[in-house]
Amino acid sequence: MEYAYHVFLLLGGIGMFLFGINFMSQGLEQALGGNLRGILERTTSRSALAVITGAVVTALIQSSGATMVMVVGFIQAQLMQLAQGLFIMLGASVGTTVTAQIIAFDIDPWAPLILFVGMVLYLFIKKRAVKKVGAVVLGFGTLFMGIYLMGEAIERMELGGLVFAFLNNFRNPLLSLLFGFLFTFVLQSSSAAVGILQVMAGSALASTMTQPLELSSVVFMVMGMNVGAVAPAIISSLGGNRASRRAAYAELAVKLLSVAVFSAIILVFPRLLLLIESLSPTDLSRQIANLHLGFNVVTAVLLFPFIRPIAKVFTNLLPDDPDEQLLSKKLLYVSNDMTKGPAAIISLTKQEVLRFADICSDNFERAVSAFLEHNESLADQVYDVEVVIDYLDRELGAYILGLQTRSLSDSDAADVITLSGAVKDLERIGDHAENIAGYTRLMLQEKTVISDIAMQGLSQLGEMTVRNVRMAVEAFRTGSVELQQKVEVLEEEIDQLSAKLVNDHIERLKFVACDPRGGVVYTEIISDLERISDHCTNLAETVPGAVIPEKERGRVDKII
Repeated sequence: MEYAYHVFLLLGGIGMFLFGINFMSQGLEQALGGNLRGILERTTSRSALAVITGAVVTALIQSSGATMVMVVGFIQAQLMQLAQGLFIMLGASVGTTVTAQIIAFDIDPWAPLILFVGMVLYLFIKKRAVKKVGAVVLGFGTLFMGIYLMGEAIERMELGGLVFAFLNNFRNPLLSLLFGFLFTFVLQSSSAAVGILQVMAGSALASTMTQPLELSSVVFMVMGMNVGAVAPAIISSLGGNRASRRAAYAELAVKLLSVAVFSAIILVFPRLLLLIESLSPTDLSRQIANLHLGFNVVTAVLLFPFIRPIAKVFTNLLPDDPDEQLLSKKLLYVSNDMTKGPAAIISLTKQEVLRFADICSDNFERAVSAFLEHNESLADQVYDVEVVIDYLDRELGAYILGLQTRSLSDSDAADVITLSGAVKDLERIGDHAENIAGYTRLMLQEKTVISDIAMQGLSQLGEMTVRNVRMAVEAFRTGSVELQQKVEVLEEEIDQLSAKLVNDHIERLKFVACDPRGGVVYTEIISDLERISDHCTNLAETVPGAVIPEKERGRVDKII
């Protein structure tokens, strides 16, 4: 029973350590608010500054994984270039070594006091700023309490010799590298992986002083842990677009190249490890921390000139997908550069609005398909695209508002007003598409049923509305009077069909032929489709004077 208790003590220590390091990182990120994300987003294209920014931000939040995930998100949204993101992540690798340096300090005996102080600040002080500081201190104390418990368990179970044998058996560089990578991939934190290695190796050294444990036993394991640090970025990119996957794979390539470079350095200059050992001859934990720091600093300096070529290689291997470019959270055609003439600016603005129209139109079609096919995955995609729609609506609205403050001719001013109206109508179409996706989720989750005859009516109304949205967008794109008239005619037909479907539904309810819950969804969708058709009429009548050349136009939907 005593041995089982010691096993639980070891597992509990590992759990407290992992929780502490994660809680401390989250506390630091919350204490610093949105400043870190803003700093990263505003990082200039200057490479050295990007590296320094990545190092400082990661040192502050104690999580290279969090920094990498933020950077991958920026690259995915096209708010940051791949090379710039790689420079930031290069710095993040250096910043994350601070955790290992802190762990190397022998402050375990103070862990209970630090834990108590953090708990008091976090639980009993009402001031928000103090609570955030308390969260950091609490995580810090929990981290070192976990280290203390792990050390106690290893000592009581006399596992020093076992750990010593385990580390010595990983002399094979490839096996050691692979173990370090997999261990970190599972933990999702290189700081945690290196920290646990420090505790285990330090305890083994203390228990087997007659058998000195050398730094060379763990050097490739530490390098593998640095490669495993890219795990959060890889996982976060799986559900992202091609740009995010490109960023994650490029960062993995940088990590592997770092291992190759540092391995070559060790082979050519074997005394480098002896130099690191000589800085703290009796403290293996500090040696591992210094190795971790040296590896990242040396490789960051040596690989710095190759980051842009690496970015170029992966950009060529995974080129941009035109559809993903369409859905980027960024204005593609306009900028704050107002040096162009009014005609050119309005032409480019219309091109941006047309892109917005394509996104809203496609998302509405996606929402209708999701509902008719009972496809929750498609409904989820509608919600994802709606985030982009909301972002572009805000950015376009602000940009067009800025145009209205300029000195414009009467015709140009009228064009700007019509563009603003178009954006509002398109955004409302996007909102109704989101409503339809919400009904899809509701029906699937609550197993709500709509009768077959009702679904047939909705299918007909949905197809008519999809056709009207396409014609309205094309009428806006081309200024075709013929298409404007077709939109108005179809809008009248949609109104008539909507009224008929509602009346038919009321008749079915008299004979209890429809599920009342499904009936609510049914009438709400009819209302959404009818309102979308109204917005189509508004959009078709919005015809700015600025004409877009055929070669510059966005994707033209086929009119059904």
